[in-house]
Amino acid sequence: MGKSVNPEFLSFYSGKKVMVTGHTGFKGSWLAFLLNEVGAKVLGYALPAEKPTSHFASLKLEKVIQHVEADVRDEARLASAMRDFQPEFVFHLAAQALVRPAYAEPKETFETNVMGSVNLLEAVRKCESVRSLVYITSDKCYENLEWIWGYRETDRLGGNDPYSASKAAAEIIFSSYARSYFSFRPELGAASTRAGNVIGGGDWAVDRIVPDCIRAISAGKPVVLRHPNSTRPWQHVLEPLAGYLMLGKYLREEPKVYSGAWNFGPSSNEGCSVKEVAEKIVGRFGKNGIVVEPGDSKQHEANLLQLNCDKANLILGWRPRWSLGQTLEATADWYKAVMDGAQASDVTRKQLREYFTELK
Repeated sequence: MGKSVNPEFLSFYSGKKVMVTGHTGFKGSWLAFLLNEVGAKVLGYALPAEKPTSHFASLKLEKVIQHVEADVRDEARLASAMRDFQPEFVFHLAAQALVRPAYAEPKETFETNVMGSVNLLEAVRKCESVRSLVYITSDKCYENLEWIWGYRETDRLGGNDPYSASKAAAEIIFSSYARSYFSFRPELGAASTRAGNVIGGGDWAVDRIVPDCIRAISAGKPVVLRHPNSTRPWQHVLEPLAGYLMLGKYLREEPKVYSGAWNFGPSSNEGCSVKEVAEKIVGRFGKNGIVVEPGDSKQHEANLLQLNCDKANLILGWRPRWSLGQTLEATADWYKAVMDGAQASDVTRKQLREYFTELK
């Protein structure tokens, strides 16, 4: 990538052995690609990519990293992959990450997000090479009272819907392992992270606002919104990934100082409704309208959610680099460039350069 886009916390990973679970997903593919770009030795462990158009497939990541197609629910396979690779760093992103599918398949969601996480923690517990664990959950792990201020890392966990409950449970399990096992390994730093809604190029999941907009634009149809007034802490995918990588480095260097829970989200003044996001994405393409079709009233979906990121701001020195306007512009531009024939890897690499050259 070059020196100008290789700030100190990225160059730290050059030559390091890093395991990423969920690397075929949206966030995981951006993280695995970035780590490979800075010279890390990456092992990805995940289910096959869901679509041939996925970010993972379009980047051809399976050709440049060690790629294992397997389920985190397979305890033996996961433990074997970690034991054989002997990673120094583990980033756990594998999950069933969508609210509505969790309503349809709650058992599968709990099996993946709870027992899959138990399997990952067991594998780390038994693998002495691991020195830094970044365990990613979600901002939806908090018991959402829909108050106007942001949730802190010490606020109550909980969940109205199966997805949120599975993430709260995953956090409680992490805390148990951290206190019962990892605290007695002074060389191991372990942290859980909760990020706000991430957007960016390469996300093709169903029931997410940006890919839903892109699919509608491609088909020449209006964008359909279920909850237009819901407000989320939108941020570009690179924002929390930068935080995870900073945290992973510090966990390796000072485990006791940096272990624990961390929030990564946008500034409180960057809140934006689903409708406003859709309008800005559609407007970037200059076509298509928006229609509202009320969602299923039996399926609860929060209207307001905000994170307090003072801890990451003050202790890690992490802050969002892009405004919401820059985030939406970069996201729309990624899809537009790829739809116009550009290589996804070239567009992704270009945006990595744009983002990380801003870091001082």
